[in-house]
Amino acid sequence: MAQVARTDYLVDGPEGAAGTVALAHGAGAPMDSPFMNRVAAGLASRGFRVVRFEFPYMAKRREGGKRGAPDRPAILLEHWKEVVASLGGGRSVVVGGKSMGGRIASMIADEVGARGLVCLGYPFHPPGDSSRLRTAHLENLATPALILQGTRDAFGNRQDVASYRLSGSIRIHWLEGGDHSFKPPARSGGTEKENVDEAIAAAAEFVAGLPR
Repeated sequence: MAQVARTDYLVDGPEGAAGTVALAHGAGAPMDSPFMNRVAAGLASRGFRVVRFEFPYMAKRREGGKRGAPDRPAILLEHWKEVVASLGGGRSVVVGGKSMGGRIASMIADEVGARGLVCLGYPFHPPGDSSRLRTAHLENLATPALILQGTRDAFGNRQDVASYRLSGSIRIHWLEGGDHSFKPPARSGGTEKENVDEAIAAAAEFVAGLPR
């Protein structure tokens, strides 16, 4: 696989890895947030090459320190496609990311011919407004996909998602008690670390099982 070295990417894992996982950040946090760091390190420790990048608005925020709104969808989609091309094309890359980053990845996965898709907390709808679904393109998604979702995620909990029409290529792994970042309530007895570790393990198993 031809991979372009870029100083604006964060890369974890061995250079000779059998697979590359490209991950985009969520709407409000950068590519090196604690959550993204933990997921990248976890996948890298399992032998995968993990490449993280930032959308233009987040890169500008890093440079200037000003919080700006996410770029228009057309810019986000085009940037994702450019990242895939820089990594050697879709057949050599599993795309995905946190929340918005995973959503945009799901919108370009079929077009670029991605090997697979991993979404870390998919924003099925805005919190408090389950009528505004973001699932139309997921009904016919052809790319093998894994969505890792907390059972009490305000962007789409277990009860919400059960009623959606989703492609048979999509598998959902539920993280018990998890919110949008997989954190369970303190009274549950579970921990955020346990859920994130479970998500990493499930993602690693999914990627390892994809056809080459």
